Amino acid sequence: MNVVTALAVFGVIFTAELPDKTMVASLVLGTRFRPLFAWLGVAAAFLVHVIVAIAAGGLLSLAPKWIVHLVAAVLFLGGAIFLWREPDDEEELELADEAEIDALAGDEPSMWSAIGTSFVVVFVAEWGDLTQLLTASLAARYKDPLSVAVGAVAALWTVGAIGVLAGRTLLRWIPVTVIRRISAVILLILAVVTLIELL
Repeated sequence: MNVVTALAVFGVIFTAELPDKTMVASLVLGTRFRPLFAWLGVAAAFLVHVIVAIAAGGLLSLAPKWIVHLVAAVLFLGGAIFLWREPDDEEELELADEAEIDALAGDEPSMWSAIGTSFVVVFVAEWGDLTQLLTASLAARYKDPLSVAVGAVAALWTVGAIGVLAGRTLLRWIPVTVIRRISAVILLILAVVTLIELL
């Protein structure tokens, strides 16, 4: 395993996932269930998504090098545009407030119910998501599935933990718009670097 590759992937996936809807979903799940149970479900869903993305990246890596770089550059650029243009979703934050109120008023679900619900919510929300596509393109680009998988899983699990444990506090200090813009700039830089390598 290449630690530098894993850290690079961690940085890319972490910054792309932090402003994503899954952060808010994790926040909602963390207020609805015990944080550990919610995180276990979220973590399991992320692990499955990374495995699928690494497999897709492995197939993509069989293509000629210029195609891999072109696809990676397009995905980075598309991700940057998506994050830059995505409007703030006040409904997501209102949903988090409602879930927090419901959690205070309701009975606590069982461990397996909490883990299962958290898994399903994140599994469905992340299917074909930006970070899954980025993970696939990074796996194809680096041709180091283990390092990419470790970096991506660590980043996703970290974002999930932040969402479950401290998402609401983070969103009060740093607006989602700022996080999205920073992520967009990082992805734009990666797109430019990838295009330079292609040329």
